[in-house]
Amino acid sequence: MNRPRGDRGGRPDPSLWGAVGPVGAPVAVLDLAAYEHNLQEMRARAAGLPIRLASKSIRVRGLIEQVLREPGYQGVLAYSAAEAGWLAQHGADDVLVAYPTVDAAVVAEVAADAELRERVTFMADLPDHLRILQRAAGEHVVRVCLDVDSSLDLGPAHLGVHRSSVHTPREAAEFARVAQGFAGVRLVGLMFYDAQIAGMQDTGPAIRLVKRKSAEDLRVRRREVRAAVEQYAELELVNAGGTGSLHADWDYSVTELAAGSGLFTPTLFDGYDGTDLRPAAYFASPVVRKPRSDIAVTFSGGYSASGVAGPSRTPRPVHPEGLHLLRTEGAGEVQTPLRGGAARQLAVGDLVWFRHAKAGEMCERFNEILLVRDGAITDRLATYRGEGQNFG
Repeated sequence: MNRPRGDRGGRPDPSLWGAVGPVGAPVAVLDLAAYEHNLQEMRARAAGLPIRLASKSIRVRGLIEQVLREPGYQGVLAYSAAEAGWLAQHGADDVLVAYPTVDAAVVAEVAADAELRERVTFMADLPDHLRILQRAAGEHVVRVCLDVDSSLDLGPAHLGVHRSSVHTPREAAEFARVAQGFAGVRLVGLMFYDAQIAGMQDTGPAIRLVKRKSAEDLRVRRREVRAAVEQYAELELVNAGGTGSLHADWDYSVTELAAGSGLFTPTLFDGYDGTDLRPAAYFASPVVRKPRSDIAVTFSGGYSASGVAGPSRTPRPVHPEGLHLLRTEGAGEVQTPLRGGAARQLAVGDLVWFRHAKAGEMCERFNEILLVRDGAITDRLATYRGEGQNFG
């Protein structure tokens, strides 16, 4: 299927910029029209496979609950064991923790509750993880998923992220065999996160080649790993993919996909081949100074995203058009100076709209997110922070 690139998915409704009145501090905003478009776009690209929602990319419980009521979305991919337990306590009935945990207190709390231990699945890729889980579970049995390294190894080159210690079918089979010896754990799933495919923009021939070679490798290796593990465990789920790879040619070995960032579509998700995502999440910050006619200073805005430090991790001013960060100052904690032709028309109290580089990280800065439709605020939902939750 020939699709447009992700940054060509449509421009915001001009009424969005007038939806928020004067504010004294930055506010987080979700454009509902773009968000709902992204819900449908991601579901269509998944082509019938259920999407497990990556909560790290949202961090708003009300939105997570809304998404899980949508057809095509099933289960949560949590980023923290404590978060998984909290979501399960609030009704989420299928929560997979995406990363290993050493939080024995949370594991013990989940294991001690008959409902929670059937709702939450913990991640592991080392015998050490299994020992921690079994010790914390006590007399109970907790569900476990094996995280399989999905990077592409070409000789000494490691193309992808450093996650799991398990890469080959033989290593996966050995992990499953060892897991059988732990009475307190039950291996029920496999996870394959292809960061070098799902998390990289299509910025040139070299990147596209890496993605193609990696997809070819995983298409074979996933089947072999699953077959190897099924000698020792009865699998309920095989999770793969991400926002940038939902439309891949998935084979029978995959039972579900994972995605979340595409719902907000931050700047790091611009420029993907094969997607039609639209920017949906913003924060708006008021101008508080005009030190020069061509410079406007907004209050705060220094919300840099995680990862390798650089321009790609900084927020981007998008309205009014024609503003840019100063190279010598960047985005600041309590003031962010902006230069450009539009700065001359900005007055103290006017709002500048920004897009964050990553999705859910923005919500760590705000107690609520404003939902906007047709130029009006229709609802306000508490973020994790607004509910007093911080999962680190």
